[in-house]
Amino acid sequence: MKTQELFNILEQNQDKSLLFEYAPKQLVGANYHITEVKHLTIDSVDCGAQTDAWKETIIQLWESPLESGKTEYMTVYKALGILKKVGKMKPYVLDAEVKFEYSNASFHTAQLFVNDYEIQNNNLILMLAVEKTDCKAKTICGVVDTVKEMVKSEEPCCSPEGNCC
Repeated sequence: MKTQELFNILEQNQDKSLLFEYAPKQLVGANYHITEVKHLTIDSVDCGAQTDAWKETIIQLWESPLESGKTEYMTVYKALGILKKVGKMKPYVLDAEVKFEYSNASFHTAQLFVNDYEIQNNNLILMLAVEKTDCKAKTICGVVDTVKEMVKSEEPCCSPEGNCC
């Protein structure tokens, strides 16, 4: 989901509570805070020596241990106010991918994509998901999609003389 799309959804649902599902049927606790917004520029080189660049918006969620019994979730209105204040200080790139950074005692720290959202009762639920890593240079490096098939090449892919890093 792009940052602009997230803002559009939030604008349309300001009267709701904002919940995050970080894994199937697992919600971020009502004691969460938005603790940081990161505006990232990624400038990369993949294993096929191809360059790429893109922007990301990372919104960090943190559960306060001092509020562990809290049952009322942050409103969309309040979250939108926080995000707008950040945008006045550091403007958003609205076509940047938006991710939420989160962890708890039983879930490792991860940057989670917004897979979907739904409205349930008076709640806006953002469904987050982990996206697996992938090789962007499969064709250049001769990587096949099936795990069982082996790559045969005259030169080792990962040698200094090979096509890949």
